[in-house]
Amino acid sequence: MDWLAEQSVDRVVLAVGYKKECIMKHFGTAYRSMTIVYSQEDTPLYTGGAARKAMELCREERVFIVNGDTCFPVDLKKLRACASGKAAAVAVKRMFNFDRYGTVVFDRTYHIHAFLEKHPCEDGYINGGIYDFAVTALKNYPEAFSMENDCFPRLAAAGELIACPDEADFIDIGVPEDYARIQELQRGGKL
Repeated sequence: MDWLAEQSVDRVVLAVGYKKECIMKHFGTAYRSMTIVYSQEDTPLYTGGAARKAMELCREERVFIVNGDTCFPVDLKKLRACASGKAAAVAVKRMFNFDRYGTVVFDRTYHIHAFLEKHPCEDGYINGGIYDFAVTALKNYPEAFSMENDCFPRLAAAGELIACPDEADFIDIGVPEDYARIQELQRGGKL
């Protein structure tokens, strides 16, 4: 949330489900200079369905979608520029010697062609979990669907999905070791 405020974001729609009351109580309706609105899930909508429902509360033609379990402080203006008329852009991070993430395959023009499953990889780009989307890009999907399995392959096949490499540090805070690491970085003022 601090990173979003520092990027001049003034309105955030939080997609909340499990333990949503805790999140809503913690943040309320504002954080720093940002207004907060909640898109509440009563049943699991998966990544795509949650994003689609949240977009109904958005006011702009393009929005940023940010996964809540990663820290990848990319330059949002650069991500928006990468999207340039396409349905969506994906912030990607180059990694070395990893097996924890799938890889994103794209060409010299940054058009994404495929998302490969997790496998040992010496050098590749991973999906950083931050996107720039046209709000109309998800309108024709069902109520519940996976962004990664249902939406991205379709957009890639249509030539509407662009990779935007960024060199910002990437931390997957969905695992205990990295969650502890990010807390240490925050305490030390390094984030």
